[in-house]
Amino acid sequence: MTNVFGKYVNYNTIIHRADPRLKIFCLIAFMVMCFLPYGNFMNTYAVLLILVLVIATLMIISKLSFLDFFKSLKFMWFMAIFLLIINVFIPYNGKTDLHEMIVFSNGYIIYWEGVMNTFMVLIRLIMMVALTMIFTATTTPMDITYGFEWLLYPLKLLKIPTQVVAMTMSLALRFIPTLLLEANRIMKAQKSRGVDYNRGLISRKIKSITTLIVPLLVSCFSISDDLSLAMNARGYDPYAKRTRYRVLTFKKADLFLIISILILLAGFITISVFANSVGINLLETIFREIPKGSTF
Repeated sequence: MTNVFGKYVNYNTIIHRADPRLKIFCLIAFMVMCFLPYGNFMNTYAVLLILVLVIATLMIISKLSFLDFFKSLKFMWFMAIFLLIINVFIPYNGKTDLHEMIVFSNGYIIYWEGVMNTFMVLIRLIMMVALTMIFTATTTPMDITYGFEWLLYPLKLLKIPTQVVAMTMSLALRFIPTLLLEANRIMKAQKSRGVDYNRGLISRKIKSITTLIVPLLVSCFSISDDLSLAMNARGYDPYAKRTRYRVLTFKKADLFLIISILILLAGFITISVFANSVGINLLETIFREIPKGSTF
């Protein structure tokens, strides 16, 4: 089965059976662990490697395809080039503890920190995509709505319509795979009419992409209109008090999950605090013997 990014895939795994409220909390906890400061690049890369192994294990348990996951990362190539330009070619003014990678004849310097920071940001973004894919592939849209609504319940004290916010968020997540499939269908239809999205100059590619964007926008409005009509036909009232066919209850497995994620989060926070307080610069130790730079 091909796993479209954002589409729920029905498997009987421990992650599929977990409470959606806990899965939302785990998603937030993993994001916090990914973006915590760990002192220096070497510490950060070591921690990110551990998190990558954990996320890969979760994908295997969820029976998600790594091939489909890597296919969903195609859109990140432009972002990778953009981050590389920002981190490598913008000078680091005012910083003296940088390590030279390449020194050009005109005096411009590319530093190791720029390249390593680019890869660090990319790894974190890829991990965010993987975590989101695990969450949406193992949780039904209805459970996502229930989970968000339960977690946003304290906002009801401020007279905020949490059920509307939860429904909006779940619909947004639900429409991601639908829009991807629709974009793929339109692209194939346009290719059959002679539109080439891969070859030619950038200006020609931009003109070609408009043949995809315009029909996709029209299709989005059509799908949203059909959805609103279907919800009205079923008498949906976001402000009415609603009953549930299946009531969410915490189980023993959910208790084990929440304890495990809290221990893991506490461990990574401890590592972050210790790494920043000690301030050991492993980058300085590793690159101490490297020459000042190669002249080009």
